Amino acid sequence: MVSDMAQRDAQPLSGAAARIHALEEAVGATVLGQGRVIRESIACLLAGGHGLLEGQPGVAKTLLVKSIAAAAGIRFSRIQFTPDLLPADITGTEVIVDGPEGRRFEFRQGPLFGHIVLADEINRATPRTQSALIEAMAEQTVSSGNERHELPSPFSVLATQNPVEMEGTFPLPEAQLDRFLLKIHVPQPGEDALVKVFARTNQASSPLPSGVLTLEELQAVIDEVLTVEIPEPLLRQTARVIRATDPTGANGTDSARRNLRLGSSPRGGEAICRVARVAALRDGRHYATPADLAWALTPALRHRLLPSFEAEARGLTGDALVADVLHDLPDLPSEVQHVLESIDR
Repeated sequence: MVSDMAQRDAQPLSGAAARIHALEEAVGATVLGQGRVIRESIACLLAGGHGLLEGQPGVAKTLLVKSIAAAAGIRFSRIQFTPDLLPADITGTEVIVDGPEGRRFEFRQGPLFGHIVLADEINRATPRTQSALIEAMAEQTVSSGNERHELPSPFSVLATQNPVEMEGTFPLPEAQLDRFLLKIHVPQPGEDALVKVFARTNQASSPLPSGVLTLEELQAVIDEVLTVEIPEPLLRQTARVIRATDPTGANGTDSARRNLRLGSSPRGGEAICRVARVAALRDGRHYATPADLAWALTPALRHRLLPSFEAEARGLTGDALVADVLHDLPDLPSEVQHVLESIDR
């Protein structure tokens, strides 16, 4: 099967790989020193999913999302989440308008109707308001009264949260965390990137990149991502990984039973596969490899494993928890094993 796929990849890819790289390079010229973050965020958009960006204030999370929208040539919308924000402030509401036939209700779209929606500091809103995003993220629709309104396509929510501030915040429930395709860690830039950032302080604001794609070109790349094939052995390996995280299942690893209250849902495996398809197409292939799955593994699972109280007390969360739970899983591809071994536990 793989040889057939390789022969198929000898044919031109309609510029999909070149377009993905052009998008990454355009964003990277504005958001400095965040190559992996840029790649993962763009992968969310191309895979038709949503991303949760976590990082301390001032690491260019907002600039990143705005730059992706500008470079991709699509509509950007921003929602600043606050404790007094209401669901209708996000989705839109019915208003009374006068017309030739008298007064009637008309739906006025909220800021959720964008191609890329920045949900800024999402954990500052109440659970009631946070839940207003669930239907949009799952079904790409908004319900108002008895009517459903379609959101634009493509549609991607990129939400941000601050990992250090707890006062005045409402942690996202597990059911909503599971809606995010990836959880993306946004670290401090390196020294060289910081020097370039500081050299820009004579500018009023960082200029956004020019559009390198049109909406039609972006949609063509998204459509082509769906044509990337994942061989059955890799699908089976992904299934084994997801089952290994189940602390109550027969296939859960000893670490899963010891350190988890909740493992990954099947949606975690779907996330790995969807992002792996983007990684493959980015490299000019119409078939995924173990390296593609390994690249997607950690950001797809780090927010889906709920640690036990004991594990949390020991500081075993996030990437370290993923590595510990999967460490004893036998017959892992060498690429996956390398990723797990590189995580500091």
